[in-house]
Amino acid sequence: MSLAEKAYWVAFGQVSRINPIRFRKIINFFPSLEAAWYASRDELNQAGIEPEVVDDFFIKRESIDPAGLWQNVLSENIGILTINEPSYPSILKEIYDPPAFLYYKGRMDDPDEFRLAVVGTRKTSTYGRQAASEIVSNLASQKLTIVSGMALGIDSIAHEATIEASGRTIAVLGSGIDRGSIYPSTNRRLAERIIESGGAVISEFPLGSLGLKHHFPQRNRIISGLALGTMVVEAGEESGSLITAKAALDQNREVFAVPGTIYNPTSIGPNKLIKMGAKLVTDANDVLEALDLSHVKAYVENKAIIPDSPEEEKLLTLLSKEPLHIDVIIKNCGMDASAVSSLLTLMEMKGKVRNLGGANYVIGK
Repeated sequence: MSLAEKAYWVAFGQVSRINPIRFRKIINFFPSLEAAWYASRDELNQAGIEPEVVDDFFIKRESIDPAGLWQNVLSENIGILTINEPSYPSILKEIYDPPAFLYYKGRMDDPDEFRLAVVGTRKTSTYGRQAASEIVSNLASQKLTIVSGMALGIDSIAHEATIEASGRTIAVLGSGIDRGSIYPSTNRRLAERIIESGGAVISEFPLGSLGLKHHFPQRNRIISGLALGTMVVEAGEESGSLITAKAALDQNREVFAVPGTIYNPTSIGPNKLIKMGAKLVTDANDVLEALDLSHVKAYVENKAIIPDSPEEEKLLTLLSKEPLHIDVIIKNCGMDASAVSSLLTLMEMKGKVRNLGGANYVIGK
């Protein structure tokens, strides 16, 4: 997708009534977002956009400059990841209303990485801080990507513990991700550290968006939607973390909770979730076993084998610890048989793949 085309995605993102469901209708109907931007009322109606929303769009369009917005994105060194791109998180596409695109800083290039969301109260106890830090650190060291909302309290602890464990973490904001909009502003340095450590800071809200109260429930569906499960560590009865847990349930994802003392108000949330069937967590293994991710570290490290050519990359993408016959490899890689055979022999010499016999291959490490 051209940079010019992405400018129109950003432009549509300025129109609040073009929500993810309507955005999907526009994407499916028009050949490009540029064509949609200059479409007539009748064309937008035919795409399934309600007349009152079309009227609002035409009013807003008069004051929106796609080229100028795109320059703002570039000047902030921000990327745009659209739902049509291969690197858009595959698991996020499965929710009812995935964002049409995400603003991001950092690295968003693995659509199938293993992620766990970790959320909780801003008003933490010593116990909550210790539990969150220890469990998250162990999960991050096992190569799970930790997703949270970069709020004060448990969210920040989860991000910090992941960085300290040399893991990868993603912060999903309820504000814009340009430096002047990051919320809370006291976590601007944390945002920088997340990016520097190989993680990402993302949002569906336009640049300049403040961290408004109604943004956070909307943001929470992305936190849970990015992950295989959501773990709650300390949350009061009215905590926004419980909204994230509910979103996870609605998305058919696992919910985990760290139990707390019955005398602490911030234990009400996780203890109630456990009563409702959430999986009780006392250490990282409880999460890894529930998600069947005990071997995720080895799998992720195998994926880190560096290809020396685009052709090697194709084969490495197909291979894992499970044996794969050369005929299946040939069928799925789009290369001719002699080229595949020669390349596999060369990659075996490099230690990147192993031949188990009978023309069955696995990843080398």
